Amino acid sequence: MAPAPGPERPSETDRFVLSNRSYAETFRDGGMDARPVRRVAVVACMDARLDLFAALGLELGDAHIIRNAGGVVTDDAIRSLTISQRALGTRTVVLIHHTGCGLLGLTEEFRHELEREVGQRPQWAVESFTDLDADVRQSVQRVRTSPFLPHTDDVRGFVFDVHTGLLREVH
Repeated sequence: MAPAPGPERPSETDRFVLSNRSYAETFRDGGMDARPVRRVAVVACMDARLDLFAALGLELGDAHIIRNAGGVVTDDAIRSLTISQRALGTRTVVLIHHTGCGLLGLTEEFRHELEREVGQRPQWAVESFTDLDADVRQSVQRVRTSPFLPHTDDVRGFVFDVHTGLLREVH
């Protein structure tokens, strides 16, 4: 565990702010539009080991990246995809789960433990899973059957291997 931040030790957020100042010194507004150049939205896990820009050959402005625990297609992911498609022109959806995911094997007991600890049951589902491929297929199905998404013909799902960096398509 890292030592607590103090007067002599900056917090991680303080480091972000310092890094941002360096970044801003050379930043130039390229006049990019909010509409992704490649007209694609990616739903992926929030796992820090996934560098989606490098893994998919993306540049800034190419795609919308929607991340959450597990890369699961939740109501909020559908919300983001709906805005991405209807307001910002995306047509393709790529779903990426990964090996070694923290949601693998986690159960709804997690919610019950939280309720016992804080005295309130979370309003959200854990959305854990035991089978990566089955969960990718479920997420693909959730996108394809959403009444809010007008573009559901180009939806594909993958598992990213955190040890090799390779994507494996799930059919």
